Amino acid sequence: MSTTQPFLKKEFAVNWTSLTADHVVPDMEAAIEQGSAALAVIESLKDGEETFANTFLALEVAGEIVSAPWSKVNHLDSVNDHPELRKAHKEVLPKVSAYFSAIPLNQKLYAKLRNFRAGEGFDKLGKVEKRFVEETLKDFEDAGANQDDKTRDRLQAIEATLAKVTKQFSENVLDSTNKYEKIVESVDELKGLPESFIESARLSALSKGQGTEESPKYRFTLQAPSFFPVLRFADSDSLRKELYEASANVANTPEFDNEPLIREIITLRNEKAKLLGRKVFPDWVLSRRMAKSGAQALQFVEDLHKKTLGAFNKENEELMAYKAAKTGGEKGPLHPWEMSYWAEKLRLETYDFDEEILRPYFPVQSVMTGMFALVEKIFGICVEEQTDPKPNTWHESVQLYKVTDASSGRHLGSFYADWFPRETKRGGAWMNGLITGKSSEGGELSPHLGFIAGNLTPPVGDKPALLNHRDVETVFHEFGHLLHHVLSEVKIRSLCGTNVAWDFVELPSQIMENWCWERESLDLFARHYETGEPIPEELFQKMKKARNFGAGGMQMRQLCFAKLDLALHLRFDPEQDKDFDAFVNSEIDEYLPPMSKKYPSMARRFEHLFSSSTGYASGYYSYKWAEVLDADAFTRFTNEGILNQQTGLAFRNEVLARGNSDQPENLFRSFMGRDPDPEALLIRLGLKASA
Repeated sequence: MSTTQPFLKKEFAVNWTSLTADHVVPDMEAAIEQGSAALAVIESLKDGEETFANTFLALEVAGEIVSAPWSKVNHLDSVNDHPELRKAHKEVLPKVSAYFSAIPLNQKLYAKLRNFRAGEGFDKLGKVEKRFVEETLKDFEDAGANQDDKTRDRLQAIEATLAKVTKQFSENVLDSTNKYEKIVESVDELKGLPESFIESARLSALSKGQGTEESPKYRFTLQAPSFFPVLRFADSDSLRKELYEASANVANTPEFDNEPLIREIITLRNEKAKLLGRKVFPDWVLSRRMAKSGAQALQFVEDLHKKTLGAFNKENEELMAYKAAKTGGEKGPLHPWEMSYWAEKLRLETYDFDEEILRPYFPVQSVMTGMFALVEKIFGICVEEQTDPKPNTWHESVQLYKVTDASSGRHLGSFYADWFPRETKRGGAWMNGLITGKSSEGGELSPHLGFIAGNLTPPVGDKPALLNHRDVETVFHEFGHLLHHVLSEVKIRSLCGTNVAWDFVELPSQIMENWCWERESLDLFARHYETGEPIPEELFQKMKKARNFGAGGMQMRQLCFAKLDLALHLRFDPEQDKDFDAFVNSEIDEYLPPMSKKYPSMARRFEHLFSSSTGYASGYYSYKWAEVLDADAFTRFTNEGILNQQTGLAFRNEVLARGNSDQPENLFRSFMGRDPDPEALLIRLGLKASA
């Protein structure tokens, strides 16, 4: 392999600065050529020569030849987007999509895999290896391997088109978000906003050549750390309205209109499902997940909706009455840009608790350090930042960490953390696995490499980045995904780490959020950035009492997203339903609070659903599904001790380490000794009294 092919290098310490846009196309073309050659070796096997190693394991290697460099390209596309990279990505995307979509449709490969499955060698395999064989064959059949030539050709064409259209969807969201900015001339317009946000807005304006030290201006964008504080705290109704309406129209302008793309994506997904013998796309997606079908997923969402509706309606009535009392106006639906503002006022008055008071206790580095101390106590691992030598990364703010087993010192994995927003970085928070460890001749796994990202409030001036409590939960959530990756002990890469059913994959992430609410664990990471003092007990008690304020509304918001997702994929007809927003509103009306005006559907910027061929499409319910699992699973920690390492090691060994080596239902039972209790979440949210 030439040293001029940086994306193809296999070193664990990735040289990110060498991964430039000009290498994307030639490197990926070379990878595809090498991967195709590896596939050809499998295809050329004579009948009877098939073994586990030269069929299924060889297929994994062929996939890895292309997926490893492609993961780096996709990673850079999400954290360091620029015109040259975008152009290269678009050029090679159809070729990569064609490579991967062709594999499960390759009849020669499929025949060799089936030959091995039918032979005596299969019976000699261990349980995990047998699961790998069965799961791989299901992958092939779900993609259409057992269809006729015409159908397979069409399925491959659909995948190639979906790759291009979903990429355009994501780019439209990013470009539309970045195009907007609001420059405020006077600080008097910013009353109500905490000083830290005002200072951040001033520095943002300066960075864009707006204002001076003597005559400051203030810049606001649609990126989360800038946008949400305005909606929540700004006294200026006009400022909140302007930013809300700008956000509501992301990817809904002639230049960046995602509605036609949504129609095309859904049409292609529907066609794919029908070609594969399913009535609807969700049934194809969910057939191997815990929910099993679109109808069962929808029933789950609607059942939770019914159980939440009473609390949700009561909260809405209280909020409308509160605003009317404070303003002297008539009780009625609020404007959409008023909801967060008046809810914050009501919460503050009800509980005498201002969340911003907590911010000094959550400097991001202390949160990270304390979180590492926490998982050392619970899961028996050590996490250390790598600073010598300075790691090679894609941005100076990115940090690199090493994870080792506390008892043996074994290097389990490493990960990058990239927490702050940039215009070249997509929004939201996420985790990716960059390298999955493989078995050595001695049987021990090599280290895994991962990545966690967020768009948290950045440092302001000389102050460190101070997080609100929701940001802290986000950090813990993504770290939970990361642990699922780096603590995996499954020796089959395809079954490793987060490669599990998507309605189970959020369990390790969401269970981590629980430690953000316990006194014993908070004391490990919630320390005042100036004094080092823990959160005062009085403040902690207020925080706990206020935890479930608006719980009905927060739950209904997530259920609304899940209902929107399933409605679009179960019921929306891109040809017949001409008014997109009318369809959406009719489906989710009972999931929304009363509001004075309806705005364009957020589906146009819903990247979870439309930024990849499948992604969370028909699977957004997974967040709530897994939240039921996590609420129940955490009861074992509350019963046995939230820092109890014996319990933590049980979760590590029975869930985190086992990936997709068994059915998710069995993994849950292995940890809890029983099936999930669906009432646990309602009890935790205060929507139902405990027995």
